[in-house]
Amino acid sequence: RHAGRERLTDEEVAAVNAAARSTEGVGARRAVWWERPLSDGRTAMIVDPPDGRIAYTSAAAARRRAPADPSIDGPEDLNLGARCISSGVPRLGGPYSQNILVVQTPDHVMLLHEMIHEFRIIPLDGRPHVASDVRQWLGDARGRWDGDTLVVDVTNFDDEVWFDSHGSFYSEALHVVERYTLVDRDTINYEATIEDPNVFTRPWTMTFAINRIPDAGYEFFEEACYEGNTTEHRLAAGRRAVAAGERRLHTHEEPR
Repeated sequence: RHAGRERLTDEEVAAVNAAARSTEGVGARRAVWWERPLSDGRTAMIVDPPDGRIAYTSAAAARRRAPADPSIDGPEDLNLGARCISSGVPRLGGPYSQNILVVQTPDHVMLLHEMIHEFRIIPLDGRPHVASDVRQWLGDARGRWDGDTLVVDVTNFDDEVWFDSHGSFYSEALHVVERYTLVDRDTINYEATIEDPNVFTRPWTMTFAINRIPDAGYEFFEEACYEGNTTEHRLAAGRRAVAAGERRLHTHEEPR
């Protein structure tokens, strides 16, 4: 859509931000709860490479183009995000409940996500990473301060979590370096550099702003993501979507 362009025009920025502030339509909940940040004019979260495109290896690109496997017999065959177990690192946002509670002590930072109520505890005391044979959905995080920036080095991933709900996978070789920079009282700039030689031909970097919720009394909602879902209906909807040519297996729609 924005191929060859790094920035939107002033008119396009105004239109995007008007939609973000709207209380009508699909983005209403995000506008009300301030989960959709306003556009700064960039056409992509990816800032390196400059064209905003992830450089996949030929094998990884072929895997992404391959038809989805329709043989889903139970929830264990769905990805962890669809099962509301883990959204992985880094989190790329979503349509709702993407808020984060940050708790800081002298030797730890804790990040609690409203979505799935997943949390990360990041040590700041200089301890080494866990042994290389220990693999975790969120990886193993170690933090340090660089001025006003929290730098988090994350290794020891397993390969069961996706970056998103569309099959953007990685391998156990994934290495992520996150940078949380306090820009002002209400804004943190988030930057993540992703490296995985088994999937990408080169490291790539993404960035976006995390804004403080203006309502000082805001409390997380109970995020009952999977409870009450009729798995059989969701699986049936997925099978029908695949049969119709859909490559994504993540759906909350009921079959018709």
